[in-house]
Amino acid sequence: QVQLVESGGGSVQAGGSLTLSCEVSGFTSRRYCLAWFRQIPGVSVRENLASIDNDGSATYADSVKGRFSISKDSVKETLYLQMNSLKLEDTAMYYCAADWRPGRCRGGPGLVGHWGQGTRVTVSS
Repeated sequence: QVQLVESGGGSVQAGGSLTLSCEVSGFTSRRYCLAWFRQIPGVSVRENLASIDNDGSATYADSVKGRFSISKDSVKETLYLQMNSLKLEDTAMYYCAADWRPGRCRGGPGLVGHWGQGTRVTVSS
């Protein structure tokens, strides 16, 4: 059974930084893609912020490009999201997602099969 467990959320002032982690377990193979999504309060759709494929190639949404960085530790099977220059509009629930099918993590939330429970990030002025 695949499990994704996020941690690292919290409250931070605008302009600050935060690093999210996601521990992955249960995949029978280490060939899976990973992504970070977020869901802003009052918005029903989860936004794909960043994804990383099995070969390490990463993609970013325009809203976070240059501020957020996705990375993974394949030995620890842990995904990270380094968030810098945080803005008030970054306040959201942040979710880790994964899928064994190539390319799935680059798309919308409906394409990804496995999700964590989310971790809340609150950015204040």
